[in-house]
Amino acid sequence: MAMTVLSTIVVVAALVSVAATGAASAARIDVVPSSDLQAVLNGASDGDTVTLAPGDYRGPIRIERKLALIGQPGAAVLGHGQGSVITVVAPDVTVRGLAVRGSGRDPQSMDSGIFLTQTAERALIEGNRLEDNLFGVNVHGARGSRVAHNTIEGLRGIRLNDAGNGVRVWNAQDVVVDGNTIRYGRDGIFSVTSTKDRFINNRFEKVRFAVHYMYTNDSEISGNVSVGNHGGYAIMYSNRLTILGNVSERDRDFGLLLNYANFSRIERNRVVGGPLSGISADFEGVDADKGMMPVERGAAAAEFGPTKCVFIYNANKNRFRDNWFESCDIGVHFTAGSEGNEIVGNAFIGNRNQVKYVGTRDLDWSKDGRGNYWSDNPAFDLNNDGIADAAYRPNDLVDRVLWTAPAAKVLINSPAVQVLRWAQSQFPALYPGGVVDTHPLIAPPALPMPGVGP
Repeated sequence: MAMTVLSTIVVVAALVSVAATGAASAARIDVVPSSDLQAVLNGASDGDTVTLAPGDYRGPIRIERKLALIGQPGAAVLGHGQGSVITVVAPDVTVRGLAVRGSGRDPQSMDSGIFLTQTAERALIEGNRLEDNLFGVNVHGARGSRVAHNTIEGLRGIRLNDAGNGVRVWNAQDVVVDGNTIRYGRDGIFSVTSTKDRFINNRFEKVRFAVHYMYTNDSEISGNVSVGNHGGYAIMYSNRLTILGNVSERDRDFGLLLNYANFSRIERNRVVGGPLSGISADFEGVDADKGMMPVERGAAAAEFGPTKCVFIYNANKNRFRDNWFESCDIGVHFTAGSEGNEIVGNAFIGNRNQVKYVGTRDLDWSKDGRGNYWSDNPAFDLNNDGIADAAYRPNDLVDRVLWTAPAAKVLINSPAVQVLRWAQSQFPALYPGGVVDTHPLIAPPALPMPGVGP
């Protein structure tokens, strides 16, 4: 009780000082763990800085002033398992340097570590550690907010569909999510019905999708790293995006997925498969959401990932340039009437099937005399111009048979199959419609290969 009275005196003294001088200068309010933190926040003024000494503070709390809430190392705000731990209502609020734990588990109310309401515009959530919350940071319509350099770890040991997202962005324009490390939970960042947002330089581990876009337009995903998740970057019903310089390593099902995504620029991304041992076990028994999109699995999907480097499903007029797709079951799965996509300058390296194209039309994956690099293309370049002297066709009749009847793989080395492939090479009219690269590259493009660690 004495410490609560002392904190109240500090607040009153600061207010009296400002009134006496007639100046609008901000006050610093130092708070100790035994204080009533909500009472301190209620008594603060716009522009004040509330600084928490190391220790635990009882939540939930609600911030209704334009102030900064700063935690010294070791300061933590603890919820009691109901609702959100910190709810921000006022605009221009900063929350920095806190541990935030113990939200409720109700997905309908979207219980969160930090919940930014629609009026909490231009909030800065920086350098916090959020653990044991259903959602980490929920940007619920708070335009212009920034979520930067936080560590967010969601709930473990529950069904994936019962978990929340690390960062959720809903109906919020000009939001930046930068430099966060996000582990566990459903999706690392989930964006829905938003526009002009930037998700940059984040790292994702042990989640369903690293980044999940739904109805989000004119936005950017750049410089992010996804390691060992169910999927990397799932882009759905979204247009005019920039997807630049991201990494997907050993994600189980796909690196990039575009579903009804159009008019986007996908450049200098790296998707690399590898052994999933030591990764899948970390999901602690959760199951993938099987109701979202059918995902086919290759025979080795339980051991290596991803199944698909890129899955393009009814996505139109996108530009794929200078990407690196390596060691997947399928380099690109291209289906459902996707039209007008430019796929040039990419490297397809060591994929079991470079391309799976479900369609009958001929598609030329080259432009202005430049195509892609294919590691299994035994090409010559007699004029030394960097372009192979003959076109490359990744699939033939045999591939189409194997897609529809996988059991036929037992005949892959039979004389009949070899004769069929030789006949197609001599009589190109026998080829089915599909992808052809008329100007394949002799060497892969020089792309930066960032390391992502173990």
